[in-house]
Amino acid sequence: MIWSPKMKSKTTGSQHTAATMLFMTILDTTWRIFVPMIGGTFVGIGLDHLFNMAPTWTIVLICVSLVVSLVLIIQQFKNLRKTQ
Repeated sequence: MIWSPKMKSKTTGSQHTAATMLFMTILDTTWRIFVPMIGGTFVGIGLDHLFNMAPTWTIVLICVSLVVSLVLIIQQFKNLRKTQ
C-alpha cells in the first residue's frame, strides 16, 4: 500500500489523516488492554473478600484478563489487515 496523507474510511466514507488513524488505533488498543485487566483485578479482589480466599481469585482473574486482552488485540490486528 502506498502511503497517503489522507486515508478514506470504508465504514463512513470520510477521510482521515494518517495521524488520526494511528491515534484512533492506539486508543482502540488501549481499551482492549486496560478494561479487561482492571475489571478482572477488581472482580478478583471482590471475590477474594467475599469468599475469604485472598489472593486466589485475583491471580486467576488477572490471568484470564490477560488472555482476553490478547484475544481482543489479535482480533483488532486481523480486522486492521482486512481493511488495508
